[in-house]
Amino acid sequence: MKHRRTAWFRNFAIFLAILGPGIITGSVDNDAGGITTYSVAAALYGYKLIWTLIPSFIVLIVIQEMNARMGIVTGKGLADLIRENAGVKVTFFIFVGLLLADIGNTTTEFAGVAGSMEVFHVSKYISVPIVGIMVWVLVVKGNYKIAERIFLIFSVSLLMYVVSALMGKPDWASIGKSIIQPKMDINERSLMVIIGIIGTTIAPWMQFYMQSSVIEKGLKMKEYKYTLIDIIVGCTATVVVAFFIMVACASTLHVKGVVINEAKDAAMALKPLAGAISSQVFAFGLFIASIFSATILPLATAFYVCEAFGFEAGIDKKWKEAPEFFILYTGIIVLGVIIILIPNAPLIAITLWTQIINGLLLPVVLVCMILLVNNKKIMGEYVNKPLNNYIGWISVILLIGLSVALLVLPLL
Repeated sequence: MKHRRTAWFRNFAIFLAILGPGIITGSVDNDAGGITTYSVAAALYGYKLIWTLIPSFIVLIVIQEMNARMGIVTGKGLADLIRENAGVKVTFFIFVGLLLADIGNTTTEFAGVAGSMEVFHVSKYISVPIVGIMVWVLVVKGNYKIAERIFLIFSVSLLMYVVSALMGKPDWASIGKSIIQPKMDINERSLMVIIGIIGTTIAPWMQFYMQSSVIEKGLKMKEYKYTLIDIIVGCTATVVVAFFIMVACASTLHVKGVVINEAKDAAMALKPLAGAISSQVFAFGLFIASIFSATILPLATAFYVCEAFGFEAGIDKKWKEAPEFFILYTGIIVLGVIIILIPNAPLIAITLWTQIINGLLLPVVLVCMILLVNNKKIMGEYVNKPLNNYIGWISVILLIGLSVALLVLPLL
């Protein structure tokens, strides 16, 4: 009995040491864009679309597991592997597109900072520059262990959406029925919302960040089972947060017929419906998520662009050791801050074009990834099992369909 208890504590200690990449990558998925998507969907359709979180959860676990396994086995980032196997020309076009998309994504995160702080009557001209400096200092002047601990605190902070949801007094019977017996209105708008919910679960940058963070942490195959638990915990936390965001908005905004366009609108609208505290909790959650993602997105971008072109990269590096990495990271943050501070900046257009670029590049990245994880020269005995491939290719086909629909539906 004592031996079992000792073994349990030892395994738990190992898990805590390995904890990080899966939870952080999953949590960043609930960024300003994700919160907006879930809020708008719930305000429009109430509890009807909560069931879409289930397939999103499955896809997220499958893709993230492949990333982690490939990173542990090869010791190389996804960008590095794509360059080695697809050539410099293909790599150049893929990563220029990803860089542009992530500049747009980072701008959206700073828009989330600005919007959430406006709920507390803080001007964007104060909040955005301060947050920009904070996230820059965290990465450039910190190290990976410190940064990871702060990121994990941010991940836990997102659970405050549970409080916001409970204050809305949700109808749990209706929620259960919507999951067990899913129904939806078949029209262009509802299909677009569903595509948005599922599509926001996976983004191109996530695949690169997950693999890079596994390498940065120095994980080995003997620790794979703990990494898999980390991924499952991260994906579960992601979907739980998304679930409670939808519950919060469905039980208040949808019931009262309130229409919103962004997450800030949801926070403002909650005040007369669920009280000032619920509104402030929702806004603070948006603020935390936006800071979190405004740190991780430029970091992920700097990682994979440097890997793709053979430059040194890493939080633990000195500026002199990896100048390209730190210059790129700094440049993306500065651009995002400047764009938000421009009066009447075309944020809707930026978000739209960011989605289009992501939609075009996501299937390319996922196909490259699955081909690589099935290459015996790269993965050896750790190539995908038939079941992994079956689920993986179905996920890719589904995501390609969603990406095509995102591009085609607006034209129709």
